[in-house]
Amino acid sequence: MSRGRALRRRGGRLGVVVLAGWLFADLLLVLALVSMADRPDPKADDRPGPEPSKSGTTSPPPPPMPRSVDRNPEEFEVRGRDKGDLVKEISKDTRKWSSREAALVLTFGGGSNGTVYAHRVNSLLGKARPEMFTKKTATDDYHNLGERAETATVRVYFYTAPGG
Repeated sequence: MSRGRALRRRGGRLGVVVLAGWLFADLLLVLALVSMADRPDPKADDRPGPEPSKSGTTSPPPPPMPRSVDRNPEEFEVRGRDKGDLVKEISKDTRKWSSREAALVLTFGGGSNGTVYAHRVNSLLGKARPEMFTKKTATDDYHNLGERAETATVRVYFYTAPGG
């Protein structure tokens, strides 16, 4: 019997085996999806609220949720070279957000040495508003070749309200 005829004869059985393999793989995929769908949401708040005690008072509230970062930044621009003038300008431009705390600051300095200027501006933020720009505030320096030298756009991402 030739090899081709033997393969044709077993072709029917081979097709069933291949089909069974695909069916088994599909069933495993369905089981994996059902298993994942059955798990609770890991980001859901499972903490119970305060329960009244036997004396009628409530137990202390659960600890506050961690703060998150607002995805919508606030922006302002600074210009100049003098350190004192830059501090005054930063202080004036951030006055409307004085009750908030900055989480992240991205500063885009103009010109070919924009990162150097952005770094200088970022180093003055804490002097201008120490309650807003703390040691926990992350800063990063970038350059913007489309802007004039000694100008910077400061993009500030603030923390959200506690628990919000």
